[in-house]
Order: sequence, then structure tokens, then C-alpha cells
Amino acid sequence: MAETRKASRFIVPVAVAGVAAATIGLVPALAASGDPDLPEITAQQLIEKIAASDTQTLSGTFKISTDLGLPALDGLASGLGGLGGGDGGPSSADPTEKLTALFSGSHTLRIAADGPERQRLTLLDGSDEYSLIHNGDDVWGYDSKSNEAFHEKGAAGGPGAPEKDEKFPGTPKQLADEVLKAAGDTTSITVDGTAKVAGRNAYQLVIKPKQSGSTVESVKIAVDAANGTPLKFTLSSVEGGKPVVDAGFTKVDFGKPAASEFTFKAPKGAKVTEGAAEKAGKGEQAPGDLPEGFEEGIPGLGKDFGKDFGKGFGGSGEGMNVIGEGWTTIAKLDTGAPAPKTDDAPKEVQGFLDSFGDKVTGKFGSGTVYKTKLVNALLTDDGKVYVGAVTKDALVNAANAGK
Repeated sequence: MAETRKASRFIVPVAVAGVAAATIGLVPALAASGDPDLPEITAQQLIEKIAASDTQTLSGTFKISTDLGLPALDGLASGLGGLGGGDGGPSSADPTEKLTALFSGSHTLRIAADGPERQRLTLLDGSDEYSLIHNGDDVWGYDSKSNEAFHEKGAAGGPGAPEKDEKFPGTPKQLADEVLKAAGDTTSITVDGTAKVAGRNAYQLVIKPKQSGSTVESVKIAVDAANGTPLKFTLSSVEGGKPVVDAGFTKVDFGKPAASEFTFKAPKGAKVTEGAAEKAGKGEQAPGDLPEGFEEGIPGLGKDFGKDFGKGFGGSGEGMNVIGEGWTTIAKLDTGAPAPKTDDAPKEVQGFLDSFGDKVTGKFGSGTVYKTKLVNALLTDDGKVYVGAVTKDALVNAANAGK
């Protein structure tokens, strides 16, 4: 238990990778390029076309390629003293565990949707498949490789379950809506030609920050010329290289999928794990609860750490403040406790942190900036955290101004 407690102190900076991934979400990359001859359209007209789109049904295949610029995770799990899984850990069919694979590399997926109550997403991995099925109040996850199933009752609280007003959680449509809602005076939106995506004619909408200091170079959305449905989404970083996210349909059909696409019964012999709602009803520990021995919290971070992140890591600090606006918004949190010393970390953890952390100093004192191609975080030695899709210099400037 002592080793586990010691390793847990270093989850805070490691979790920066998770923060970056969470800002992207699950989106459907890559399609045949082309230059179809389409009627001219302004950016405003194209945005209105997206907003008016009411596509309720579709099925198809898409590819997603994600490159956050993170170092390899090899050996990290063992350095965390087994916290990354193993016996007694989450089911391999749990969506919160399985879909983290989409945060790096390239993947092929199949999707089917029939309105807000029925969706199916299947992750293909050679001859193995992982499926996530939402049908009414039920959410099922099934991993064919391990023959394990995960079941969550109650769609509103189930992993991957949509809010009532969402049409296709995880598609380019959802992400495009979020980007367009956030667009304002700090944003440039233009139409940059046409493209052929999954055999469909599409317009290219290009969104760029006007502000300096953002890590985002551009967001490109290929919009179906006929029905306004986003078909492809590309997020590029100012660092250049591969896009942070390159995601889009390679095949798409807007017809109504068969009802059988959304029915699921666990195969004979499959291990079935019930989700949080069922466990809570039986008085069992639900996923996300602190393990035995951590009832008083992670040392130095308060008993509610992990349950109340937005209130200053357990309420021991000043809570969260928002600095700036638009693309250069920074969230500031005060943990109320000095940052853990990485010198005491297991060597695997220390090597991982050192590989994407830069030591910095300024009027604020000293600290470490943990970097990805999209989201960066400054953890000061006195326990303050500055996080945003901004450059390292922007974080240091914000910390200096906060003194």
C-alpha cells in the first residue's frame, strides 16, 4: 500500500495527457480528396446550412488519426504500482477504458445511428472488435477479444450515452457544433474550396484563431453539400507536423439502419460487468470511487481529490478562475498544496514526466510546463495549475500576471 500511495502523488501531472484527450472527444478521418464544381457559398451561408441540418439516421465507416505529441507510455503502468489495471481492475469492455485507444494512433470504426436514442460504434482491430451500443435506457460495451461485456442501465448516466438534445455524439457534426458555438470576434471563418469525402461532394470550412498564443493553427470541416452534415474534421497545431485530429468518413449512407444494429445480447460464457448505477444500488464500489485505503484522499491533495476537480483539487485552494477569452482562455486552479517532487517518483514515472515537461521560472517562482500539441499545463512548485490550449509562453505570462 505504501508504494501505491507514493505512486499516486504523481498522477496529477500525468493526468495532463487525459486533459488534452478530453478536449478532443470521440470524432469520426481521412477520405478521398477531389475538387468538385459546386455553387459558390459564403461562410455565413455554410454555417447556416450546418445549423439547419437535421440528419437523424446514418451508417458508415470512418477513420480517426490522433497525434497529441505525447511520449510513449511503455512501462508507465508498472511504475504506477499497478494502478493502470490488472486483476480487480475495470472490465476490458468498459467504454471509459477501451475508447482511450482513440487518443493515439490511427483506427477504423463503424458507426450506425437512428435518432438520439440509438447509436452503435464499433472499433475494428484486426479480427477483433469492440462495440459500444446505446439503445434507449441501455448502454452495452462488448470486447470480442476478451469476451467481456459491460452494461450500464439508464442512458442519461451511461458511459457514452448522449444528452437528449444530441443527435450523433462523437461525430463531426457534434464537434463542429461546439467549435461554431465558441466562434466569435476572436475567430476567422472562411470557405476554402471543395472536396470529395466518402464519395460525397463537400465544402471546406476553415476556422482559425485571430489571437496569438493559441496552440490551434486551424480547424477544417468538410460539410456535405447536399444536407449540411459535417463529414470530415481536421484539427492542426501551430507546431506543424501531423494533425492533432484527422477524422472523417470513408463510407457513409444516410438511410435508416436496421433495428438489429442496436440490439445486443451477451454471448454465452461472456463475463458481464454492471456499471455504476447497478453497483451503487447494491452498495458496491462504483467505478471512479477511491480504492480501499484512500478514503482520506491522496496525500497533500485533500479527501475529495478526483471528485471535485473544479474546486481547487478538493476545495483546499481558491477554486478555478478563468483568465482571458476565446482561443487563449486559461483555467487557473489552486491546489492549496505544494507540487509533488518528481525526484521521489518511480523511475518509469519520472522518465515519462521528464520527457514532456519543461522546467520554467518567472516572477511567479518556478514550476514545470507539461506539453502536448494541443493542451499545455503549468504546475507551479507552490501548487497552482494553469491549463489551456495555449503556448508555454502564454502560461508563464499568465502565472507572472497572477503574482
